[in-house]
Amino acid sequence: MDIFTKPLEVGKLIECSSPDELRKMAENDEITSEFNSPSYVSRIRNRSAAFTEVVGIEPTKEQTELLLKVREYLKDKEVIKTEMSVMENPEFQIPCEFYTTKPFARLAFMWSNLFFPKNPENKKTPIKTIAIPEWPERKVLVDAVDGVTVTLGTDYFGEVKKSFLRMAIYRAKTEGNLGLHAGSKLIRVKNKDGKLVEKGIILFGLSGTGKTTLTCHHHFLEGEEGVAIRQDDMLVITPDTRCIGTEHGYFIKTEGLEGVHQPVLYKAATSESAIFENVYVTGSGKVDFLNYRYTTNGRCIVQRKDVKYTDNTVDLPHTDIMVLITRRDDIIPPVAKLSPAQAAAFFMLGESIETSAGDPTKAGQAKRCVGTNPFIVGPKDDEGNYIMDLLKKNPHMECILLNTGKIGNSEKISIRHSVGILKAIAAGKISWKKDDFWGYDIIDKCDEIDAEKLDPRKYFTEQEWLEKNEKLREERKAWIAQFPMLDKEIRDAI
Repeated sequence: MDIFTKPLEVGKLIECSSPDELRKMAENDEITSEFNSPSYVSRIRNRSAAFTEVVGIEPTKEQTELLLKVREYLKDKEVIKTEMSVMENPEFQIPCEFYTTKPFARLAFMWSNLFFPKNPENKKTPIKTIAIPEWPERKVLVDAVDGVTVTLGTDYFGEVKKSFLRMAIYRAKTEGNLGLHAGSKLIRVKNKDGKLVEKGIILFGLSGTGKTTLTCHHHFLEGEEGVAIRQDDMLVITPDTRCIGTEHGYFIKTEGLEGVHQPVLYKAATSESAIFENVYVTGSGKVDFLNYRYTTNGRCIVQRKDVKYTDNTVDLPHTDIMVLITRRDDIIPPVAKLSPAQAAAFFMLGESIETSAGDPTKAGQAKRCVGTNPFIVGPKDDEGNYIMDLLKKNPHMECILLNTGKIGNSEKISIRHSVGILKAIAAGKISWKKDDFWGYDIIDKCDEIDAEKLDPRKYFTEQEWLEKNEKLREERKAWIAQFPMLDKEIRDAI
C-alpha cells in the first residue's frame, strides 16, 4: 500500500546501527546500574494489544488520515534509522529497518542489542517499523502484506521487538513454514538403556507461564549430559522439523528473578551487557528484582554470550519434543502426552492465564490464545491444521501438555518438577497411563516427581471432578467451534 511503503520525508535522517553510539544518544534516559549496565523506564509498560489494528487490503479512511498526519508530522523531525536482521540463517534471514524519533534513541539502542547485524548481501525486501512514541494517540497499525508496522503513542520496547517478529512469522507462513511463539533447546541425556541421546525441544507459552525459565534451564545435568539453549521467544519451524531462531539476544521477564532456581538467567541479567526496562534501580544503581514499583512486567535484554549453555547457533537441527505450556489451577495434570490431533487441538486452545505483559488489568485471569501466540496474522485454522500434519508426517515427535500452575488450587507445580518431567521425557523414563476422561496419556510412574501427590483427582470428590471436567470440556468445545476450517479430527479430539 503506497500510504505505508512510500519513502519517509523527515527533517533529518540519522543512520546509526552502532550500539555504542546509540547508547550515547540515549544517555539522558539512562540510569546506570551497579553492574554498569543501562536501565530505562518507559511510560507505557506493556504491549498495546487492544490498540493494534491489522490493516486489510486497503486501509480505512480513518487509518489513511492518521498515516497522512504521521507523515506530515515527521517532515521536520530528526529520525534515527537502524538496520538489523531477523534470523541468522542465510536461507531465512530477513533485513529490517527501524525508524524512531530522536528523543527515543533508547529504543533503537535496545533493538540493536537484540537482533542480528545487517547483512549487506541480503537483497530481500526489508520489514520496517516506524515508531513515534510521543504521538498523543496510542495505536499500532500493521500492514502484513508490505511488512510495515507503525507504532504510535507507546515507548515500550516490547512493542518494537514484537513488531518485527510478527512480520517475520507472517512471511514464514507465506513460504510454507510456520512461525511459533516458542523457545528451543537441545537436551542430551542417558536413556533407560544408558545410551546418550540428544533431543530437540520446543516450548510454547504465553509470557509469564515459565517458557523462558524452562528454555534456559540446565535441568541439573552434568558431565556428558547437558543442554544447549538455542532460542527464547520466537522461531520458525519447517516441514522437516528444523527450527530457525529469530533473535541474537533474549528479552526476559525479571519478576522475582533470583539465583537459586533461575541461576542461568540471573547471571546473565546481572552482567554488564544486560539492558533493563522498567526494573527498579535506585539512584545509586542498586537493582531490586523484587520491587514492582513500575510494573511486574520488568524486562531485561541479555546477550547469548552471557547465557550459560548456549553455543554458536540459534537454530535447532531437528525437533523431537513439542511442549505446550499452560498455567492453570485445579484439574489440569502436571503433564499429559498428546496424539497429533489432540496436540493440534491444545495448540488451538492455547490455555493459560493473562499476565502483566499483555493486559495488566486482567493479570491472573484464565485466557485462551491460539498457539499461545498473540501475534498471528491471517487465518488461525491453518496453523492448527499445519501442526497436526507436521506431527503425522514426523512420527518421531512427541507432543506434551505441561502445566506450570497448581494442582487442586493448592499444590504448586515447581520449576524443579517441570524440569524433571522434561528430562524424564527426553530420556524415555516415564511410564504412561490413559486418562479415562480426556483420552490423553498421563503419568503412571516417574522417578523425577511424586506422581501421586500431583494427581489432581486427590484434591476433589468424584462428583466435583466430573463436574469440573464436563464444564471445561464445554468451554473447550465452544472455543474450538470458532474455527470452522479446522480438520474434523482436531475438532473431535476434544
